Amino acid sequence: MKVRSITLEDGRYLSYYEFQDADWPVVTGNHPKVDESPRIGEDRSSELRWNPLLGEWVVTATHRQDRTFLPPANFCPFCPGSSSFKGEVADPSYDIVVLENRFPSLQPNPGSPSLNGTDLYPVQRSRGVCEVVLYSPTHTLTLANAPVEQIYKLILVWTSRWNELRNVEFVQYVFIFENKGEAIGVTLHHPHGQIYAYPFIPPRIERELELSLAYQLASGRCLVCSIASEEHRSGTRIVAENDCFVAFIPFFARWPYEVHVVARRHCQALHHLTGDEQRALASILKQLLTAYDAVFGVSFPYMMVIHQEPCDGKDYGFYHFHIEFYPPMRSAKRLKFLAGSESGAGMFINDTLPEVKAAELRSLVVPVTWG
Repeated sequence: MKVRSITLEDGRYLSYYEFQDADWPVVTGNHPKVDESPRIGEDRSSELRWNPLLGEWVVTATHRQDRTFLPPANFCPFCPGSSSFKGEVADPSYDIVVLENRFPSLQPNPGSPSLNGTDLYPVQRSRGVCEVVLYSPTHTLTLANAPVEQIYKLILVWTSRWNELRNVEFVQYVFIFENKGEAIGVTLHHPHGQIYAYPFIPPRIERELELSLAYQLASGRCLVCSIASEEHRSGTRIVAENDCFVAFIPFFARWPYEVHVVARRHCQALHHLTGDEQRALASILKQLLTAYDAVFGVSFPYMMVIHQEPCDGKDYGFYHFHIEFYPPMRSAKRLKFLAGSESGAGMFINDTLPEVKAAELRSLVVPVTWG
């Protein structure tokens, strides 16, 4: 894997990741470094505001109101040679690109908050890093119809960025995710995911850490390992599995087609995966995503989120690496909306049985062929 980084006209970095079949695990080239200097013409009006009712930070980022919204393909800022945003991605021959988000929620060197905080309402600078990961120069590609080798390349890039961002001084958590489909709210169709490097541990992860630690102290076992073992014992909610990973709709699924992909070996983060495990992860992701698209014969929308250990220097040996998928579709023409119970009370209502939906997905899983 070779990395070639450049600086765009506005000061953001962009990195081309290129692969040679005989030399994929070797990383060479100039990795992008987080630059804390101001970006040219950047609106820096964003901040962190504390919610004392929930004990969590909220980001305000008013400049994101004007971000690019569903442009036609010939004006896509991520397509090489696009007539819009010239210079964003100039080289059409790349495998994968990573670049700083043009409309970031968090910034390496944000400006001062718009107001002073109080004891009840603390305010902080919205310090962090937001990156976009372009999966391919092909505008119509999705991970579901990409070769499994491309998904493997993406896993290597995820791991590379995790290793770089976790060493940034102010970063405590590196969150890798993908929002796919207009039903999720994406504003660009070009195949891409994102990486947020937070200056704190986000609340959902913090809760998982708390419960995982409490479970280990009480039982001596890993919570996610126990969940995976219980799902394997039952078997009724398994969607796909291989020697290194298992994918299942959990017993407690909140979304009709929610799937968790869990490493069989107890490990905490992407950089702990062996080469065989990276390939196995690519295979099971390919199987799952292909099955998703076959459910209703459409390009299935989803949120994909990678849960791994924080990078604040503490020991998280009790935690377990896994990936969660939240597709919003509950039928061919109906979406699951987060309404009063979900948004106001935090209690999800699932209109389906996980066992039934798992059987449906499992019947659509096909073998993966490596080229």
